Amino acid sequence: MAVEDKDYGLFGPDSVTWRVMGEPVLIVGGLRALLLQALHPQSMWGTAQNSELMNPRAAWARLERTAEFVRVRTYGTAEEVDRVGRRVRKLHAKLSGLNLRTGEVFPIDDPENLLWVHLGEVDSYLDVARRAGVPISAEDADRFVDEQRLAAAVVGLDPETVPASVAEMKAYYEEMRPRIWACKEARDGLKRLFYPDVPRQLLPLKLAAPAIAGLAVTTLPRWARRMYGMPGLPTSDLAATLVLKGLYRGTQLIPAQYRYSPDAKRARQLIREHETFALAS
Repeated sequence: MAVEDKDYGLFGPDSVTWRVMGEPVLIVGGLRALLLQALHPQSMWGTAQNSELMNPRAAWARLERTAEFVRVRTYGTAEEVDRVGRRVRKLHAKLSGLNLRTGEVFPIDDPENLLWVHLGEVDSYLDVARRAGVPISAEDADRFVDEQRLAAAVVGLDPETVPASVAEMKAYYEEMRPRIWACKEARDGLKRLFYPDVPRQLLPLKLAAPAIAGLAVTTLPRWARRMYGMPGLPTSDLAATLVLKGLYRGTQLIPAQYRYSPDAKRARQLIREHETFALAS
């Protein structure tokens, strides 16, 4: 089977997504995404009322399921992506939430909620990667945002309604800012991020959590930090960027076989094969 005939799922070796998503520093991006997503009250209320995220004893398992969904969506075959997508859409279609400010009931799969959560991921992964020094040009950044519209379709969004460039994503956040704030559930989630209840075997993570959480907070946009009641100073932005660069450079010293997950290592190998195939064509 030729390289070009393989089933790469949503993305593939010529995508920016595969070049970016495997970097260990993007763990910070995942935490940033959770904090950003929590600033949409309706989305946060829906999550708090329908999941185990607010239960300290069960939250870790839920985060593991979320990480597995992202893994399959990024690296899985078309069949695997379709399977997890159908499962998520079916689950969301059954759930509803209560707006604690108006008393109205809303569907969890409301397009506004889904779009906010989707772009929270996209913006966070891209922002952390670029600030850390992962090689991403302005054109690459736009391609990444555009590629992620395929991921948006997995959860039930119409890709045509999803921002397809960095500029469109920025305009979306400018439009949304007057409509969002840090509700009580969001502030509680922020506190738990600093002191998570993790399984015994992950005790070292609990000890490192305050530092990792602190870094994730400082990578948020200034307006988002202010919503959480924290300083939104330019000096904090600079400090976070310097730390991210240091983390990224530090991970580059670790041999690739230990630095990357099995999926990321496979993706890197396929990228090399794709480049060789392209040169030979």
